[in-house]
Amino acid sequence: MNRLRGLSARAASVALLLAGLAGGVHLGQQQTDRRQSAVLAGQEKASTERLLAQRQAEHAAARAARAEAEQAAARKATAVAQTAAADARALETAQRKVAAEKKAAAKRAAATGPVPYAGTIPDACADFSGSRAIGCALTLKAGLGIGQFSCLNKLWDHESGWNYKATNRSSGAYGIPQAYPGSKMASAGSDWRISPATQITWGLGYIKGRYSTPCGAWSHFQSAGSY
Repeated sequence: MNRLRGLSARAASVALLLAGLAGGVHLGQQQTDRRQSAVLAGQEKASTERLLAQRQAEHAAARAARAEAEQAAARKATAVAQTAAADARALETAQRKVAAEKKAAAKRAAATGPVPYAGTIPDACADFSGSRAIGCALTLKAGLGIGQFSCLNKLWDHESGWNYKATNRSSGAYGIPQAYPGSKMASAGSDWRISPATQITWGLGYIKGRYSTPCGAWSHFQSAGSY
């Protein structure tokens, strides 16, 4: 009986020991599982943090790229605006210069001539230029034919060469028709000194009143040496 009790006690001790060992193993496994879980959780957190940091970096890079693009566009727009403004100023300066040159030319013409002809030059007078073209146009306007201008051209070629400033030093006759004195031509216009049209208008009136036609004046000139 005592022997059986001893065996039972030893068996109980062994069972208790085995239970303790099993509990210790189970506890150790739990601790190992907790450590592994902690490691995994730390790795997952680190991975999440790295991903978050990467995305933040990507967003920052994108913002920086947009900012740089906007700045580049602003610089380009400013450069274009500055170029356009410079071109506009250059054009305005050129236009002012042209206007000033035209004004100066008009002022010189008003002082020294020739005063531009305000009328039109007919096709029949296209072979002529300068004062001759004006003379041809005014001859036709006066109701005289192109043949009459041929005589007028010969007459005033001899008298003045169609120079509105021609002056006869000996007599003082002046202008294309060689009016004497030149101030007679004021009846045709106050600009008689510098206007071919005014001088020609007066000369045609003089010829019509005295010789009827330019050919009549040319015929008289050929016989008398004057008209």
